[in-house]
Amino acid sequence: MENKTSVSGGIHRDGYTWKDSIIISILLFFMMFFVGSGIGTAVGSFFKLFKNEANASFIQILQDNFGFLGYWIIAIVYLLLVKSDRPILRAFGTEPRGNTVKMALWGLLIGLGLNALCVGAAVLHGDIQLSFSSFPVLKLLLVFLSVLVQSGAEELLCRGVLYQRLRKAYRNPWVAILVNPLVFVLAHILIPGITVWAVLSIYLVGVVFGLMVYYLDSLWMAIAMHAAWNFTQNFIFGLPNSGTVYDFAIFKLDPATARTSLFYNVEFGVESSISALLIFAAATAILVYLGNKHRLTSLDVWEK
Repeated sequence: MENKTSVSGGIHRDGYTWKDSIIISILLFFMMFFVGSGIGTAVGSFFKLFKNEANASFIQILQDNFGFLGYWIIAIVYLLLVKSDRPILRAFGTEPRGNTVKMALWGLLIGLGLNALCVGAAVLHGDIQLSFSSFPVLKLLLVFLSVLVQSGAEELLCRGVLYQRLRKAYRNPWVAILVNPLVFVLAHILIPGITVWAVLSIYLVGVVFGLMVYYLDSLWMAIAMHAAWNFTQNFIFGLPNSGTVYDFAIFKLDPATARTSLFYNVEFGVESSISALLIFAAATAILVYLGNKHRLTSLDVWEK
């Protein structure tokens, strides 16, 4: 018979059981990650039907990003089937005060602006040279939609399922805020070319996304900022996004001009830079300051 012993006081919230522990939550995350990846491969293969020599790069982008629908599918199916975790679905809808179009638009602007600052630092430091390539509006809109699916899937698992399960288990919200970015890093750790700078940046931006959920009550804002950062980096400036580069962007990088420095990494891009690290550290400090000053808190999805 399952042990239903509740724990009152201490580090855990009332009703805590072994299934709510950090280890179980992390194992659940990676189970969903690998199953979702398998489903995503099947979903992405649909785009192969439209691939030819002329559009191979563009179709590859859609295949890679829409393949992340696999994570959406496994997460939603899990939350619908597992009654004990079903309240997490509340965090995705309009019930949280920060899940609004306005906050999502702010997320887009912040993601675009912060990435542009990092790229600007690399350009001014002489690490890269960019030139205009093309501006195919309809293709860019479709690519942005695919990036929104990709970034949303990562946020769904990290700042959705994992974050909320940790909030369910532990009284101190900082357990969820600081632990879920560690798993976010682990999901990126095997990417070729990753550096210590990149690991620190990925961890800190994960903290920023978690603070948006906790203080601003907005998973939508985190998804939007994540999508804007990735889209700006990959498809506006044509630079590596977590090591991945596509031959499709508004601007084009001259590879012969690129050099690795504190502001840019040839293999990993601006995510492996001092500018990204400082920007994410500043964003963390600002969110904590404003959140504490105005005593901002988020919807507790576990409250009846």
